[in-house]
Amino acid sequence: MGLVLALLMLPVGGASADPKPTIPQAKAKLEKLNEQADLVVEKYNQASEKWKKARKKYETLNGELTRQGEKVAGLRKELVTMAVSTYQVGTVSGWEGLVNQADPGDLLNGMAAVDQLSASRAQALNAFDEATKTLRANRDGAKKALAEADETRDELSDEKAKADKMVKAQTKLLRELGAYQVGNPNGSGAQYTGSASGNARAVLAFAYAQIGKPYQFGGTGPNGWDCSGLVQAAWNSGGVSLPRTTWEQWSWGASRKVSMSDLQPGDLLFSEGLGHVGIYAGNGQMVHAPQTGDVVKVVPLSSYGRNFVGAVRP
Repeated sequence: MGLVLALLMLPVGGASADPKPTIPQAKAKLEKLNEQADLVVEKYNQASEKWKKARKKYETLNGELTRQGEKVAGLRKELVTMAVSTYQVGTVSGWEGLVNQADPGDLLNGMAAVDQLSASRAQALNAFDEATKTLRANRDGAKKALAEADETRDELSDEKAKADKMVKAQTKLLRELGAYQVGNPNGSGAQYTGSASGNARAVLAFAYAQIGKPYQFGGTGPNGWDCSGLVQAAWNSGGVSLPRTTWEQWSWGASRKVSMSDLQPGDLLFSEGLGHVGIYAGNGQMVHAPQTGDVVKVVPLSSYGRNFVGAVRP
């Protein structure tokens, strides 16, 4: 990426620099950088999702560990109580009392009670032993899950650093060219008036309401979006739960792919390399969150500037 930027900013012909490029020229020069940024951001999103899952696994196991610890403590208390009771039976009114019973029936009943007590004690000891084993297993599982979460946190930190660096480079170039769009995080967007129906209409109504809000890498709304975050939230409003990243969304839609010649409003459009995704709005247009320095917008597919690898119909 550093080499790309160096080539973009390098003066030509000695000390004199080229004239400041126009915005179209800048967009052409930034195209490769934006493609790289798409991939970096998606890797960040992947690491973020991995960390969330690892953290959730740890929290679940840690909760089970706490509950199992309470169970073991309760069983331990029960065993102590039983041991004290057994000791009292054995020394005060135990075997001596039983053998001195005048009535043989009372003797048999007493022996049965002792056998029952022994069986209960054995059962309690077994329950305690199993619960303790489970406690140890949960503790080991929680430690492993915490280590996984720590590892993915470090991975997330590395990917975020790369994304931050990429965004900084994009922002610098766009600001120098006066092409950086801040957007309105609190805007009300636009109204969808196309031909979509059913849940696809709800999806596009949601997406259009985000028009004008800024692109934000890792953004899942409501004030800023990245491409897959917008797609996920839009389809969630239409009653369909999608994965978070473009790669996951493409994989999720493996059995739902449609031809680019058979697009319907609401279909998901994926760019080559799976670094970007948008929503087909009908009439040859797509609503999407483009890249840093831009806002959620509707664009003609013909002017998108990147190749599509395919489409998915949720």
